[in-house]
Amino acid sequence: MLGLLQRVSEASVTVDNNVVGEIGQGILLLLGIQKNDGTATADKLIDKILAYRMFADDNNKMNCSVQQIGGGILVVSQFTLAADTNKGLRPSFSSAAPPAQAQQLYDYFVEQLRVRHQPVAAGIFAADMKVALVNDGPVTFMLSAE
Repeated sequence: MLGLLQRVSEASVTVDNNVVGEIGQGILLLLGIQKNDGTATADKLIDKILAYRMFADDNNKMNCSVQQIGGGILVVSQFTLAADTNKGLRPSFSSAAPPAQAQQLYDYFVEQLRVRHQPVAAGIFAADMKVALVNDGPVTFMLSAE
């Protein structure tokens, strides 16, 4: 499971011209789910995301987590993160989880994240989404559940 975290001042996701999720300050999380992922993988990535220090403290050092600042998390499924781009000029998605498995894990991930942190907003799995964000910094990190 892969998570691309972007520190944002605000972010939103729109489907069919309707905003389905939005946050103020916090993390926009683009979530890629791979074949070998399961609930234990999701739990491990949640632990990392909630504890990851990517927000400034009083001394302007990245020492605070999203929980410490009370920030929001907007989760957007993005299977393209699981792409293999090592060969040729077209990505291979052979390592991405099949849609049914990915949706089950995406739903589990969002549910468990909401149990442990608020506010959490989310996009709609497999929808054609428009994501808007104001990247703060910019600060962007790729995390995996390994």
